[in-house]
Amino acid sequence: MNKMIKLTTRLIFLMFFAKTSLPHNHMGGLAEGLFKFVQEGTMYLAEEPPDQINIHSEYDFIIVGAGAAGSVIANRLTQIPEWRVLLIEAGERENYALDIPILALYLQFTDVNWKYKSVPNNNVCLSMENKQCPFARGKVMGGSTSINLMISSRGHRRNYDEWEEMGNTGWGYKDVLPYFRQIEDMTIAEFAIDEKYHSTGGEVTISYVPHRTALADTFIQGGKEMGYRFIDYNGETQIGFSYLQTFTRNGTRLSASRAFLHPIKYRTNFHVKKKSFVTKIMINPRTKTAYGVEFVCDSKRYIVRAKKEVILSAGAVNSPQLLMLSGIGPKKHLNELNIPVIQDLKVGYNFMDHPTMIPATFLINQSVSLTIEDLLNDKNTLHKFTHFHSGPFSIPAACEGIAFFDSKNLTNPDGDPNMELALFSSAIGADIVLYKMVGLSDEFYKSVFKSIKDAHSFSIAPILVRPKSRGRITLKSSNPYKKPLIYYDFFENPQDLEDMVFLIKKALELSKTPAFQKFGTKFHDIPVPGCEHHKFGSDDYWKCAARHVCTCAWHICGTCKMGPFWDPDAVVDPRLRVYGVNGLRVVDASIMPVVPAAHTALPTMMIAAKAADFVKHDWGK
Repeated sequence: MNKMIKLTTRLIFLMFFAKTSLPHNHMGGLAEGLFKFVQEGTMYLAEEPPDQINIHSEYDFIIVGAGAAGSVIANRLTQIPEWRVLLIEAGERENYALDIPILALYLQFTDVNWKYKSVPNNNVCLSMENKQCPFARGKVMGGSTSINLMISSRGHRRNYDEWEEMGNTGWGYKDVLPYFRQIEDMTIAEFAIDEKYHSTGGEVTISYVPHRTALADTFIQGGKEMGYRFIDYNGETQIGFSYLQTFTRNGTRLSASRAFLHPIKYRTNFHVKKKSFVTKIMINPRTKTAYGVEFVCDSKRYIVRAKKEVILSAGAVNSPQLLMLSGIGPKKHLNELNIPVIQDLKVGYNFMDHPTMIPATFLINQSVSLTIEDLLNDKNTLHKFTHFHSGPFSIPAACEGIAFFDSKNLTNPDGDPNMELALFSSAIGADIVLYKMVGLSDEFYKSVFKSIKDAHSFSIAPILVRPKSRGRITLKSSNPYKKPLIYYDFFENPQDLEDMVFLIKKALELSKTPAFQKFGTKFHDIPVPGCEHHKFGSDDYWKCAARHVCTCAWHICGTCKMGPFWDPDAVVDPRLRVYGVNGLRVVDASIMPVVPAAHTALPTMMIAAKAADFVKHDWGK
């Protein structure tokens, strides 16, 4: 725990400087760098739209949630000067500590995370504390884009063509690609020249990380030795290996708030209400028309009216929760909680995420990985970041590489990826702090990882990006302050378990390439407790291990499914209007009918940009 205390002390040191005004000439060296970094952070905070003290009683549009979707749609709707827009966020303003990429996973411990957990079951998360897997969700301006790993990926073109084939007219790849390009500012020169797939000048800066360990290059070389190409996975094809493309600008995090809300701070038709918890959508039960929202701020209750629409962008957990609390959801479930039913819809169903295994850990015989010990003891690392925004602190959660595979057609470079490997240049599970973040129990840590906590090692995380299993979100009670219940068995569909075993073997195959073997790479092969009765390395062993240590990639989506009128499971139509209720849309990852093979932040921003055009068109703009 001493390392955790040291790291926390460093963060407190940063925060201390942010709240004081020490003269510049009293500092030197490291302190000067910290002062410079805090000055930048203070500047960013000053650029964030302020918390509106005196709000109007009525706006044209009320947007709930300032995350990936809410930030984008607020930006686009306020382009119409005569429309007054209120954006409501449950969290508070961003903190400059959020901008340090290496700390991304540590942010899950803080109050900027909703800290949701799955309901325990006997099939998955068996080595987690209380058999519960954590689901991180951002509770801050920028939402989950302020605490995630900053990975920029769109998914495959067939993902969106599938949406259209399901009856969602206008959501094929040809329809969504212009919106991906609209919001993009591609700074990777060799990709920016491909104007069919990329653009510059948008709000979202896409860049490589300014620092790489030797393991990043090894990952690319290992992929080539396995027969895969180096790719632009946001370009024409996705099968292959790549360095991470990230939402970073000048080596620091670029959240949706910084990208889309900071530039519109001074729009007079735009108000933001922070630390405000929406408890209900106000709906006229006779006309079935949404006319406003109820929210609580500083223990005071407010009701604000919407002349045109209420737009839910609260995310795939909070949006369905708020719909059900307001009487929109499964009739039987709402009746059980004595919530008057306004519209019977399959809200909360179709829950999806990308199952991932606690990264396979590999020991190496050279000091090329990142360890807490090195980061704390090497003053140059912090110096490089505070002065130049480079060095190891600029690597998002130590994640450096990404690879996509099509398990059905491994040799097709234009395959439809259903699997992903992510390289972490550190041992995630062995980190004495992070093992708690991923939910592992103390017993598991002591048995498997404690012995290598100071060893140089790296991790490869297998991720299923096209899972077949589905879960569900329900209300715990009619009390809006009670967290909803998340039911999700990652391997409800047995094919997902088979695919995870296949992907684990891919990670092991990669570790045995000559590129990795030059570091004496050796798999950390202590058996998972509870799986010792299986032959180590057999398919049965890996299936058992997956049930114990698989968790979520925090790409939650699908719970307010988009679909045509004839789809009995649809909650919103292809223009994202809630069926049977006027003046109400859902615009966030919850509308995804099927999760794409992507880290969902970028697709969510695309959805919001496209939805803004729907709104403008529907209201004659």
